[in-house]
Amino acid sequence: MIPYITNQWIGTTNHVCILPFDRFLYWCECYKDEQRKWLFTSDNMELGRLLQASLTFLILITSSCGGHIKSGHSVKMDQALLTFHNQLPDEVFVFYTSDYCYKCVFQHLVSVKGGNNNASAVISTKFTLTLRVDSKIRNSTICRWSQIYEEGGHYSVWIEEIDAASNPSCSHTVDKRPNNAHLPLLVAVLLLAIIALLFVVAPYIYRRRRTSKFIKTICCQGSQGSVDNDGAHASEAEHNASKPKPTRLRSLDTFRGFALTVMVFVNYGGGGYWFFQHAPWNGLTVADLVMPWFVFIIGTSVVLAFKSMRKRGVTRLQLLRKISWRTVVLLILGFCFLNYSPRDGPLSWSWLRIPGVLQRLAFTYFALSLLQTFWGQEEIPLKEYHWWNPIQDVVLYWPQWLIIILLETLWLCITFLLPVPNCPTGYLGAGGIGDNGLYPNCTGGAAGLVDRWMFGDNMYRYPTCKEMYHTTQPFDPEGVLGTINSIVMGFLGMQAGKIIICFKGINFHILCRFLVWAVILGISAAILSKCTRDGGFIPVNKNLWSISYVTCMGCLSFLLLGGMYFVIDIKGWWGGQPFIYPGMNSIFVYVGHSLLGFYFPFSWEMRFQESHWEWLFQNLWGTALWVIIAYLLYRKKFFLKI
Repeated sequence: MIPYITNQWIGTTNHVCILPFDRFLYWCECYKDEQRKWLFTSDNMELGRLLQASLTFLILITSSCGGHIKSGHSVKMDQALLTFHNQLPDEVFVFYTSDYCYKCVFQHLVSVKGGNNNASAVISTKFTLTLRVDSKIRNSTICRWSQIYEEGGHYSVWIEEIDAASNPSCSHTVDKRPNNAHLPLLVAVLLLAIIALLFVVAPYIYRRRRTSKFIKTICCQGSQGSVDNDGAHASEAEHNASKPKPTRLRSLDTFRGFALTVMVFVNYGGGGYWFFQHAPWNGLTVADLVMPWFVFIIGTSVVLAFKSMRKRGVTRLQLLRKISWRTVVLLILGFCFLNYSPRDGPLSWSWLRIPGVLQRLAFTYFALSLLQTFWGQEEIPLKEYHWWNPIQDVVLYWPQWLIIILLETLWLCITFLLPVPNCPTGYLGAGGIGDNGLYPNCTGGAAGLVDRWMFGDNMYRYPTCKEMYHTTQPFDPEGVLGTINSIVMGFLGMQAGKIIICFKGINFHILCRFLVWAVILGISAAILSKCTRDGGFIPVNKNLWSISYVTCMGCLSFLLLGGMYFVIDIKGWWGGQPFIYPGMNSIFVYVGHSLLGFYFPFSWEMRFQESHWEWLFQNLWGTALWVIIAYLLYRKKFFLKI
């Protein structure tokens, strides 16, 4: 049960409540605290206290710059205190809605009795709020405004009537200066930039010193010594030339590691910032970028890996066995290890979630592998000239394109033509209080209906729209219809792999084709979404894996992979460190961070919950530990493969 803070002021009545759409977040925080208390042993807690004690001084000094609450009402991270002073004789009612919530019904916030009374409410500072003050006696709206409140601030709204002839009005004052919520993030970015700069500059200085010593040695040697040295260098160069060049695409491993590092960070909480968490429904945040990047990388890896295996003489039957084995292992990992926590006790079918991230990746990998096994081009005929040579990466794989077009047509038909009871056909909204509250039980439209029909209650119970849209229906972001578009996203990654194979050695053509695909997909996403969050034909939506979301993420994926390919594999300006280490041990890092995330030293019970400082440090610390672990495994040449 959520505690309500009360505080009596002299001559007034002060009621403090919490915004309804903050209640779910508050419950989640309480749940996490209880889970961590249950998981930590006494020994681990002692180690956690030692670490906290070592950090307390730094956190206190830095957080003091943001103006923490030291007295009075206590507000936590992403919260502010809003006090309404009613100087009218009649009672007023305050309602609110979030501007991020599409066409949402106003919700009751607080009631303030007349006669110089006041009431306070703890409000969310994540998004812009629209507030409205109504009077039942006057049967009218006294005032209405939109504002984004800042973390830790205390604000007052004075509802008053200047004189008898004028209408009542609202004035606003700031009682306590808010914190700078983005200061911890700025400090973290600067520190990471300094660390990255040191890692780049230190080897450069080291190489310069070695080069200067070598030049001095050459200058001091005689002609005979120079001849001998030239001979030694010639033999060394010949030896190096005889070594086979590495064929592994380092940019792909780096891209995978970068996506995995971001995933670990956002899964650990992203410092508590809303843009490091999934969007409530439509729109994009940093957390929404990671999953499609992984799917894109799977598609590229399938093409490159299958080409290598075919060269080694692996038969189609052996490929099918390998594909089936990997798919089954991923499904087992998703079902039995990552869909529940140790706190849940023995595995039970009553609460088991059937869809999941690894399940989605498993089915996507299986479908893409079948496409490449049965309809992949074994040899690329480059010697003969054909009119379609400039687009050979598309023409040679026309059966695959036909299957993908049929799959996308199936997604469009089910999404926009399947009748959903008590919902408009083709509905793509979140339901709940959205769309003026007309479709409260229509969350996800056809996608939600198909998943509820197939999985029943064995679905994700807390979708991202639940907090803001007050939805009651379960909805799984890794559902059936979304898997179809996940295959389409992976196929775009396969297209990147085909470009690398078809135009091998012609780097300019590879980069140009990456850029062309990025432009085509970006324009498609802009047209489908009308460059808006909620007003497009098909909004960009990670929960639904809409086609506009796939094209948008395909554009970003081609740009990122192309940029890394140019910097790492063509120019050699960067070796991919440190992201290449988790990228080469992705299964180990993903499963490990999911299972051990609530254990020390990856996390601990936080003491400073008024701002983002400790949460951001804890999440960066946990992410850095997994990068270090991946580096140590890389040094030991240990790579977990399925």
